[in-house]
Amino acid sequence: MKTSTITVLLAFLTFLCFGQKLPLPADKKATKETVILFQSLYKLKNKGIMYGHQDDLMYGYTWWYEKDKSDTKAVTGDYPAVAGFELGHIELGNERSLDSVSFTQIAELIKVHYKRGGVITVSWHLNNPLTMQIKDSLSGWQHGTAWDVSSKEVVSSILPGGKNHELFNIWLERLSTFFIQLKDENGIAIPIIFRPYHEHSGSFFWWGTNLCTDQEYSSLWRYTVTFLRDKKNIHNILYAYNTDRVTSLEQYMRGYPGDDIIDMLSLDMYDRGEQFGGELDNALGFVTKEAIIRNKLTALSETGERKGMNNWWASVLLPVVSKYPVGYVLTWRDAYNSKFSVAGNPFQSFTDDFKYFHNSPRTLFLKEVQEADIYRRK
Repeated sequence: MKTSTITVLLAFLTFLCFGQKLPLPADKKATKETVILFQSLYKLKNKGIMYGHQDDLMYGYTWWYEKDKSDTKAVTGDYPAVAGFELGHIELGNERSLDSVSFTQIAELIKVHYKRGGVITVSWHLNNPLTMQIKDSLSGWQHGTAWDVSSKEVVSSILPGGKNHELFNIWLERLSTFFIQLKDENGIAIPIIFRPYHEHSGSFFWWGTNLCTDQEYSSLWRYTVTFLRDKKNIHNILYAYNTDRVTSLEQYMRGYPGDDIIDMLSLDMYDRGEQFGGELDNALGFVTKEAIIRNKLTALSETGERKGMNNWWASVLLPVVSKYPVGYVLTWRDAYNSKFSVAGNPFQSFTDDFKYFHNSPRTLFLKEVQEADIYRRK
């Protein structure tokens, strides 16, 4: 039933879009595959909301790196449409991410999900390049990490002229090396959505709104994209601008680096209480409207359920996101042996609720995205 509904929607939207010129990615040299993905997602957001899950292919609540396994698939019989991956510690030259996942395995599963026809998004919780060099045993567990907000000089220290600028260039070189290896079996660069320096409207990362000026944040973004795109000639990346919860468009756009380097306007918002539905409704309203004006993609790039609820997916999240052309909704990782999992575990019992979300004609999992043929392989 769900598949046939999607087929009708696809045909209808194809009819509506016939003859209309679709927008292009910000990168004027974007690869053919990246252009196809951008335009496919631009159309797809009007047909349904893709479901995404962080590290879904890497591990789950009770398992660790088992071939073809997925907590999402265990519940729904299908993989998420969007697979999220984390590159924190790639900058250090480590073999494993900050979540103890092998970068080799991450690259492997990015290729697997792309071959299946899914979408890949990548985040980067890079270390604090300023404070990590300071030996201070009293700084606490966050010392030197992305969450170390003890200094307001970090961003300025890595921009051109800053004392850590060359170190940052080394970090970007290592990041570039990882991105360049992401190719399919035919040697074609795999298009990805890259979401660095996320949740800027908050102040819990060293690049947060109270830790740097808006101009510094914009400059950080522009330098990063220029390095990857122009210096390293990487043209298979769609770049996602991202904030935490915001209440106005003005707040959302603070530090925005420019339409010429950004492809997606995204937002993170976790449910902290009964006010969540109204807050999300308000934010998605102005973010999706602005994205349409600017010809950008959109996403609720991180969200999560309210503690103690067993009908959150059906009664809270779905009614709000269904109102807007949101490209995808991504929930965070099922940390191994944690208390949170889309698959359900001894601490939670919302499996039926998540199945309801999956079965909605408004949501798209991997099978629907395969049917939509977002990479034009058929």
